[in-house]
Amino acid sequence: MAHEIDQSFLALPLRALADAALARARALGAQHADFRFERVRSASWRLRDAKPAGSSDTTDLGYAVRVVHAGTWGFAAGVDLTTDAAAQVAEQAVAVAKLSAKVIEAAGAEADVSLADEPVHAEKTWVSAYEKDPFSVPDEEKSALLADWSARLLRAEGVDHVDATLLTVHENKFYADTAGTVTTQQRVRLHPQLTAVAVDASSGEFDSMRTLAPPVGRGWEYLTGTGWDWDGELAEIPELLAEKMRAPSVSAGAYDLVVDPSNLWLTIHESIGHATELDRALGYEAAYAGTSFATFDKLGTLRYGSEIMNVTGDRTAEHGLATIGYDDEGVAAQSWDLVKDGTLVGYQLDRRIARLTGFDRSNGCAYADSPEHVPVQRMANVSLQPDPGGLSTEDLIGSVDRGIYVVGDRSWSIDMQRYNFQFTGQRFFRIEKGRLAGQLRDVAYQATTTDFWGSMTAVGGPQTYVLGGAFNCGKAQPGQVAAVSHGCPSALFRGVNILNTTQEAGR
Repeated sequence: MAHEIDQSFLALPLRALADAALARARALGAQHADFRFERVRSASWRLRDAKPAGSSDTTDLGYAVRVVHAGTWGFAAGVDLTTDAAAQVAEQAVAVAKLSAKVIEAAGAEADVSLADEPVHAEKTWVSAYEKDPFSVPDEEKSALLADWSARLLRAEGVDHVDATLLTVHENKFYADTAGTVTTQQRVRLHPQLTAVAVDASSGEFDSMRTLAPPVGRGWEYLTGTGWDWDGELAEIPELLAEKMRAPSVSAGAYDLVVDPSNLWLTIHESIGHATELDRALGYEAAYAGTSFATFDKLGTLRYGSEIMNVTGDRTAEHGLATIGYDDEGVAAQSWDLVKDGTLVGYQLDRRIARLTGFDRSNGCAYADSPEHVPVQRMANVSLQPDPGGLSTEDLIGSVDRGIYVVGDRSWSIDMQRYNFQFTGQRFFRIEKGRLAGQLRDVAYQATTTDFWGSMTAVGGPQTYVLGGAFNCGKAQPGQVAAVSHGCPSALFRGVNILNTTQEAGR
């Protein structure tokens, strides 16, 4: 169903504020200025054992002006919805740029901020793909559905507790700049999640099993059967959890792994997504989670993985969490190669980094999570492509003599270069002679980024492809949070090091 931009957002004085701010920035000598007005409504619900445990509903509304003046950045934000106030915010942004220029000069450096060219996108409107805005659904209906799902799990033998959460976001943005680009956009996204907990009263041992349904750029229809089989998954969890409680602890060593998309998306996020942010690879981003081993001098030569590894950056994927029409610098959404046939061939860029490194244009990776934050280079939907004629997950498992099938994400750890890592999961199944032979516990796989992706010997076909992701990717200081998706098929990795987490912890 195609939606239009909410009239309540369009009724705000978007154009008048933008015109006042941009005119004032021009008059003060800005080489570039952009105006961004945002309204972001976020709501959450949490139930504990089918009973309400908390909820929130907040709206962040305001606008920002960003300028390039005499080769330096300037930025300011405001909430007063008058044209005089918007012009004053532009004055503050220019004043910040002038002050920055003095600091740069005092340090003996040269102010050199400029932006890669971008075609003008005049009067463009974009709305994400969803059927029913979750904010049009009464809160009572949301809580009732979560309570019903929780009660189903609690009625099952061996389930002692259930946590249920639902996060929903409705985001509107209006953007205008001095080049003439004007865009108005609307995005909806949500993330439902249930976790069942089992406790062995005699031993004190406990464990959990979480739903695998990923967060998505969809509407309420996602919770009522479009895009995920909730009834099927909820019916499976109690038996899987009971089996997990009885499962033996893994023996550490080298194993072949079949990694399900519900787990592999997170490894992609940490070892490819962050590593191919060019500001991180250049060292511009270092304070939050480090830089990257995939430095700019390795573009076109770094062997990232095996020849069957093909990874794209994508701002256009339907229902992707990082999918947009235009980014926060007025750049149109695109799809491009990051890793081609196992070799690093691209990065994620904003307009500043693109110009600095000689790229023709940005690929649309600027984003600010609120009106009071400056846009920074953020992650696109970074996805591992399937083999068009690839195997099913069952056939990948059938090709393994001794291994582990990894399902669902859990904890992870990676170094400040996005290189040495280890990941755990929700469910681990022993593979013996091509067949699943029960669950294992205390499993983590450990590798370096290039060794892990180099050990990939098969990727599944399109029928195994799932778009996973997260609401809470963090970056920058002050910290910002962005939602991002990662699609991937099931994949086979040979000879990966497996740790026993209980032994590693000294227990």
